[in-house]
Amino acid sequence: MLPWLLALAPLALLSFAAAPDGCANRHARLMRSGALAAAGLALVVAVLGAGHLALAGGHSGFWIRYDAVSAVMLLLIGFIGVVVTTYSRRYLDGDAGQGRFARWLALTLGAVTTLVLAGNLPLFALAWIGTSLALDRLLLFYAERPGAQLAWRKKFVATRAADAALVLALALLAWQFGSLEIGAILAGAKAMAAEGAAPASVHLAAFALALAAVLKSAQFPVHGWLPEVMETPTPVSALLHAGIINAGGFLLVRMAEVVALSAATLDALVVVGAFTAVFGAAVMLTQTSVKVSLAWSTVAQMGFMVLQCGLGAFSAALLHIVAHGLYKAHAFLTSGGAAQGRRHETDAPLTLPALLAALAAGLGLTALVALAFDMPVWTHPGVAVLGAALMLGLAPMLASALLAPGAGRFVALRVSAIALAVCVAYFGLQAGAQALLAPVLPAQEPARGPFALLLSALTVAAFAALLVLNLLRRAPDPHPAIRALYVHLHNGLYVNALANRAFLRFWPLPATK
Repeated sequence: MLPWLLALAPLALLSFAAAPDGCANRHARLMRSGALAAAGLALVVAVLGAGHLALAGGHSGFWIRYDAVSAVMLLLIGFIGVVVTTYSRRYLDGDAGQGRFARWLALTLGAVTTLVLAGNLPLFALAWIGTSLALDRLLLFYAERPGAQLAWRKKFVATRAADAALVLALALLAWQFGSLEIGAILAGAKAMAAEGAAPASVHLAAFALALAAVLKSAQFPVHGWLPEVMETPTPVSALLHAGIINAGGFLLVRMAEVVALSAATLDALVVVGAFTAVFGAAVMLTQTSVKVSLAWSTVAQMGFMVLQCGLGAFSAALLHIVAHGLYKAHAFLTSGGAAQGRRHETDAPLTLPALLAALAAGLGLTALVALAFDMPVWTHPGVAVLGAALMLGLAPMLASALLAPGAGRFVALRVSAIALAVCVAYFGLQAGAQALLAPVLPAQEPARGPFALLLSALTVAAFAALLVLNLLRRAPDPHPAIRALYVHLHNGLYVNALANRAFLRFWPLPATK
């Protein structure tokens, strides 16, 4: 009965949203209530399915593949789906298109739910493409806005290229393994890994999978549409994190056995992910709009997700998808109160020696806790890099607390205990994710060589440098070079401006009255 139970989640969402837009708008109250009921049913199915998985195991068939990866993603989508659907009821109350919004929201949730449960390649491809097409209608909810049109067009081109790469990869896999069932393909890839050799078609398929993931998850240089989706209703920004913007990461995790067969593909993911993470974080620090800053943060976090997959830390990448999805959905839905809740600076100004000392202490703490959990950087670089970045993010707090007027031993001990608790919690969650996902994902292997370790170290160093530059920028009289760099970063190094110019030249916006 498990497959029939799981099928209820996407079927409820997809069947409910079958009404045309005009009919949906005329019956807006019914549509929003029905969307919430369908999303609630999907969450109940996710909880029941997780319970069955824990007690009696999952299911691997032609139509549905349900394992720990599917269970985690289904719970994430179900929970965020209920929250976003509930939030949108009041957010769009009185809007003439509220029924249409509820319809496309349900369709998007239904498509992404199908994606994480798909057991065969054609269904996976249809759900992948359907998720993107349904999201397009939400991005164009206010289609008369030029900004919405431009963001949709850039996203449309990137995701159609991702669709083509995915179809190519799946066709190669079906030809190589002689099956359309995902379970059979993963089993065949695991056997190839045991033999230590893979044919050229598998390497090409792995690269096409990686390309599809990079294009889908707004990696540099096709990231420009994501910070521009602010023209759509806020619930859509939160919905993006329910397996949509991070669908590329899910693809890499689902097909981890195949991707892990190609060292060149993994190295390419490391390069793209590391650069995107650093680039997105650098631009994020210069933004003044709360929601735009959150969007650039998502670009950076998706870079970390891709970097972790490239380093072979697939369980860490899935944990990252869940943690970031929950945090960022909450951040977007509460972004309206960010300005009112902001307080004036009361802490003592940071000094460069204090910040450097805090950075060194954070990295040292990360190294010690990683060793305690048997996850040192040379064997678990994908886990250690994100842990180091997390502790670097706490460095300004540590330095400020120690510099606060009247700070004594108690304050120092308290702040240090908080940092230690965060670090232990992070590595504890990583250990738990590895244990949970070990039966369905490739084992974490040591770094493949000095390249991966060097790039991991450079990524951590780049984040430390960003914190130092941010401190120097806040000085009473910053150096002209730092002021100039701030301006360039605020504009995203003009990559998006060049993309906009190209799109407007070859695909101009319709004239406005």
